[in-house]
Amino acid sequence: MDERFFRSTRGRIVVLLRRASRRVDELARELGLTDNAVRAHLAALERDGVVRQGGTVRRGRGAGKPAHVYELTPEAEGMFSRAYEPVLSRLLDVLVEEMGREGEEELLREAGVRVAADFGVFSGSVRERLEAAVGALNELGGFAELVEEEGSFLIRGHGCPLSGVVSGHPEACRLAEALVSGLAGVKVHERCERGGSPRCRFEVVPGEAGGG
Repeated sequence: MDERFFRSTRGRIVVLLRRASRRVDELARELGLTDNAVRAHLAALERDGVVRQGGTVRRGRGAGKPAHVYELTPEAEGMFSRAYEPVLSRLLDVLVEEMGREGEEELLREAGVRVAADFGVFSGSVRERLEAAVGALNELGGFAELVEEEGSFLIRGHGCPLSGVVSGHPEACRLAEALVSGLAGVKVHERCERGGSPRCRFEVVPGEAGGG
């Protein structure tokens, strides 16, 4: 969600719903649109997981059947925050000052292991476990895929869930490495790209089972 989105009709709907739940007719009145136009935008926002129906209310005596009330989903609320990157970056600065780079890496690996524990260890073949790990990484914003190159598996990302901090703290990739390794139950080698557009990259040799 950026400034351009919030200037759009759907963005204005999201802003209104963040203030309070509203009926279709209330949104239409505030936006100067027809009820049907608002319903079309709400349907798209529902499909994207941004809004949901939050129950029904009566509109008054003689107004017919109760009307649906729309509200933001909990996931959409998280999209408003801009605090994660600067707070995490400063936290890593403090960890380096207090513990040194090695201590920071150790702590980040432990954090990755704990995040993996929240998902649980996956079962199946190496490929199946790696595919499941890729799915979990994508849930966190990794936008990655599993490919096989010359007998080895490679997780190749087209983005990075920690892109806002890896340029100043490349050791943050250790967290993702421990996460993928813990989820798939195999030894993973981090080979991430940390240029202007950071991208996740993890290599694993199928014979290197265990590890993490």
